[in-house]
Amino acid sequence: MKVGIIQQHNTADIASNRNRLAAKVDALAAQGAQLVVLQELHDSLYFCQTEDVSLFDLAVEIPSDVTAFYAEVAKRNGIVLVTSLFEKRATGLYHNTAVVFDTDGSMAGKYRKMHIPDDPAYYEKFYFCPGDIGFEPINTSLGRLGVLVCWDQWYPEAARLMALKGADMLIYPTAIGYESSDTPEEQERQREAWTTVQRGHAVANGLPVVAVNRVGYEPDPSGQTNGIQFWGSSFVAGPQGEFLFRAPNDEEIETIVEVDMKRSENVRRWWPFLRDRRIENYAGITKRFLD
Repeated sequence: MKVGIIQQHNTADIASNRNRLAAKVDALAAQGAQLVVLQELHDSLYFCQTEDVSLFDLAVEIPSDVTAFYAEVAKRNGIVLVTSLFEKRATGLYHNTAVVFDTDGSMAGKYRKMHIPDDPAYYEKFYFCPGDIGFEPINTSLGRLGVLVCWDQWYPEAARLMALKGADMLIYPTAIGYESSDTPEEQERQREAWTTVQRGHAVANGLPVVAVNRVGYEPDPSGQTNGIQFWGSSFVAGPQGEFLFRAPNDEEIETIVEVDMKRSENVRRWWPFLRDRRIENYAGITKRFLD
């Protein structure tokens, strides 16, 4: 499968962000991309740096003219497109939602982010209700996509449940970056931890992983922090965690990565982790903590 990834620096101009993404999708499709994955909340700046009720105006309904825009992008290019939107489900009820469009422009499915962070400059609990769809792979003409979002990527349980439900690939639209007060050494440890844990999900489940992050600096409108330097580093890993591609941490990129989907079948035969799981002994995993 030819997977297109777009690592982009966003501005406050939503129309410009969308149009730049659409042009890049067109270019990747012209080069043979079959699946294109966009970064988390790609239409706007990362607004969760502050708590501001007026920013709920950024949310869009699903379906809406925004989903129609991306549906047309998918249809005219004959690709599967993974998008990430701020969903208005009802007034006062919002989600961080990935929407997947199939090659004919139809909405193949959506996933609402389950794990919601609440950290300085990442005040997502103010904006997003945890998802209620569950960890359900999305059926597309290219296969079953296990789409998760950003903070979900730290949780092996989420990846495992997607694998147990038949996902052919794990996909993580992402918005994560450096805290300016951390030392360069700590910043690098965090970036490498982020990469390593997702490569671990690839290994543990015998599945390719596609992680697409935003890049560039976005200031904190409140001035309480020094803003976020998003660390890019989008990557595609094979089913043994091997890098198939890794983007730089400071540049926009759009590229195609070829993923051998048959390799996952062989890797799972060599390393049958699902066969050897001792499920009768895992009851404790559903507890918050084991005293």
